[in-house]
Amino acid sequence: MNRGPQPSIQHNYAQLDDVRLHYAECGAGDDLVVLLHGFPECWYSWRHQLPVLGERYHAVAPDMRGFNLSDKPPRVADYRIELLVEDVVGLINHFGKKRAAIVGHDWGAAVAWAVAQRHPDLVSKLAALQVPPPIAWKENYTLRQFLRSWYMFFFQLPRLPEWWAGADDFARVERMYKETSFRSGAFADEDVAVYKEALRQPGALTSAINYYRANVFRSLFRGGKVHGREGKGRIRVPTLFIYGEHDVAIIPETVRGLERFIAAPYREVRIPDSGHWIQNEAVDEVNAALMEFLNEEQIASEGPAAEREKR
Repeated sequence: MNRGPQPSIQHNYAQLDDVRLHYAECGAGDDLVVLLHGFPECWYSWRHQLPVLGERYHAVAPDMRGFNLSDKPPRVADYRIELLVEDVVGLINHFGKKRAAIVGHDWGAAVAWAVAQRHPDLVSKLAALQVPPPIAWKENYTLRQFLRSWYMFFFQLPRLPEWWAGADDFARVERMYKETSFRSGAFADEDVAVYKEALRQPGALTSAINYYRANVFRSLFRGGKVHGREGKGRIRVPTLFIYGEHDVAIIPETVRGLERFIAAPYREVRIPDSGHWIQNEAVDEVNAALMEFLNEEQIASEGPAAEREKR
């Protein structure tokens, strides 16, 4: 069926209380969908989703604070997750909306879970890719996951991680994208070039690594205080979790039993032949799952009896 031309991606800036965020947007629907990227990416990680979602929704993918063309506050504390949450709240207000659907991958997923916990009234639906909520991460944590998460602890060091990641024109970053993708061809040379250019922005690499410095130990080793008193509460908005089962960073055991932590309609989509960069590796499957989820008035399965499907 010929669906006609897709809406084009436009770029703009939002001045929030204390940061100016660059964002890409597509579509002009009444319903807002905010797409949050992870490390070490930028808005471009949602390039395959923006035009599809934009056919029905107003889809917005910001460069999160510290990344690419958005402001880069100088302190580690400027990247605590409570401030990242307030950036999302500020974006919703910037577009004059009372609620939005929040979609997040990697660090964006961590922020999306936190927004849903702190501000459930602002979240119409939540879709998280690859990363479970902090309470599930803590309860499912194993030695095997610890070994997969080595980089989180390496990133706590001063300066050395920046040298390591940026050496030889970000050669390790390029290898990461190309060698950790389960599906070959997910990242063309021109795609990697966009990510490298984003990391070359003054202060961007340190700001990106500061996400780990500001949050990892607070989350894993201080009783889950990152989300304040809401951190132990269950998610109370309709939720979709999408997981590529060949993730080199987050093993399947770490995302087991997520329905225990969600007191709302819940759906889980497992993609057996995809890795961590799921919205770039499994484009069609992710787009179909997101559109189906966002279009439904209500998910058929509610509460702890979650629906699971393989794609």
